[in-house]
Amino acid sequence: MYWYCGNSIESGSIELDINDPGLLYGATVFTTFRTDKFSESGYDLHCDRLRSSIDELDWIQPDWNQVRSGVECLMLHFPVLRITIFPDGRELITGRDLPPNLATWQQEGVTVIVAEQKFTRSFPQLKTGNYLAPWLALKQARNQNIQEAILTNDRGDWLETTTGNLWGYRDGCWYTPPLSAGILPGIARSQILSSLKQQNRSGSEIEWKEEWVKGLEAIGYSNSVIYFILIHTVITPVGTLKYPAQHPAIAEVSCLE
Repeated sequence: MYWYCGNSIESGSIELDINDPGLLYGATVFTTFRTDKFSESGYDLHCDRLRSSIDELDWIQPDWNQVRSGVECLMLHFPVLRITIFPDGRELITGRDLPPNLATWQQEGVTVIVAEQKFTRSFPQLKTGNYLAPWLALKQARNQNIQEAILTNDRGDWLETTTGNLWGYRDGCWYTPPLSAGILPGIARSQILSSLKQQNRSGSEIEWKEEWVKGLEAIGYSNSVIYFILIHTVITPVGTLKYPAQHPAIAEVSCLE
């Protein structure tokens, strides 16, 4: 079941023109969120990011009332929804289940690998349908029974995981890479930064140099589906870094749960 161009469709396939740029080039923008704890403010953040991306790409805005109708229809059936917008304003809304191992990951933490530098996202500041590089990096990690992969720039600085924004704790402060480094402005990222400010806690942006990350007391990543997951092991080209699977400061970044 999915929603396409104003209609709910009971099918596992979709028909697109063979010349559709979304099919040929990944020319879409999308956003993904959970429906079990749906909030109007959170939904507005996702839609605002879509609107901004569409304007930046000089595409056509969708019928937002139609998008909302699709969300309301599908959220009764799926815990996770993805809204995809095509250049001509068509909307496609699909649903899926939560990751099957999510509860275990949240309790025990995960292992990640630093991906090869060739895996770089196209238009990293936008969430476009051209997700080949992160998909390949994640597939490579999963083939090694590793849960996630970290993308880097040509200097080796850590940027983000294939599916979320990075967070590191040291010296009494949570740090995340700056948007200027070439990362996605994640919705969960912005919500965590806002929550830290409301708690009068420190949340700062800083470049994640290879030497700097060795001093982290804890590390994790966030997105609007998994919320926040700690990382206990990072496999790098020059060795393995170990971090605690639990940390007292985790409560400060668990605002989304």
